[in-house]
Amino acid sequence: MKSPILEIAGHQFQWGSRTYIMGILNITPDSFSGDGLLKGREQSEAIDFNSADLDTRPALEQARSAIDAGVDILDVGGESTRPGSAPLSIDQELERVVPVIRDLHATFPDVLISIDTYKARVAEEGFKEGAQILNDVWGLRADPELAGMAARYKAPVVLMHNRSNPASVEVRANLGGAYIGAQYENLVEDVKRELLDSVGLAHAAGIPDSSIILDPGIGFGKTVEHNLELINRLGELRLLGYPILLGPSRKSFIGFTLDLPADQRIEGTGAAIAVGIVRGADMVRVHDVKPMVRISRMTDALVRRNDRVQA
Repeated sequence: MKSPILEIAGHQFQWGSRTYIMGILNITPDSFSGDGLLKGREQSEAIDFNSADLDTRPALEQARSAIDAGVDILDVGGESTRPGSAPLSIDQELERVVPVIRDLHATFPDVLISIDTYKARVAEEGFKEGAQILNDVWGLRADPELAGMAARYKAPVVLMHNRSNPASVEVRANLGGAYIGAQYENLVEDVKRELLDSVGLAHAAGIPDSSIILDPGIGFGKTVEHNLELINRLGELRLLGYPILLGPSRKSFIGFTLDLPADQRIEGTGAAIAVGIVRGADMVRVHDVKPMVRISRMTDALVRRNDRVQA
């Protein structure tokens, strides 16, 4: 591990000591998982992010539940990343996430907040309102200004591998979308190489190794079999020397494997997370915080010597 400890706003992450939990707050009407906190609002409805038009109470309630359950980071995102989803404009994304981050930081000032975006201006406004971490599904490759923005705010970055291509998406009723045409010469080596390309972009902007977390991008430009293989071989990615975030929660590879819709994938998510921890995941990004905290703690007790439960 290049840096075994990361400190963020008084919080210390000691990689390898336990599994950390990132809880998802989807400020969207169209999340693949069915938990979008703008559900029922039309995509085109405008909200002024400097006004009180957006009701942030559902997000605050969900955040409180996650905090009570033991979450370490709240991850706020305004754009759906389900296969085949339409991108948002910068203004649309700002209208969704800024009021939520502002109210989260005011209500829970000691809780860490990450902003899930690949747009520099959205990240900047999120940092101004209290977000401390950048979670970028495009690994700093979508917006050339983003790496510099994160560096200026000294924000740790989660760099995700992503080969998403809407043309290769298969959508099935109740199961969602899955990538069927994704091609890799060597899955793990290709993912490693492309993650290191993102690390290079971070380094060029002045982001140190100690502020970098890697995410293999489960569900992003990968077939069901690719996702299963990546989780099972996660330890090979960890050999790159960076902490690993794993995000399998409710994703379609679980649905296609078990033939279940998103709201019935909790057991499949738990299995993926337990195996991911055994294989070396340092953090997991989840919708169902309470059960996944319990699964993570039990798995930690089994596989991490320092946290083994005493009889």
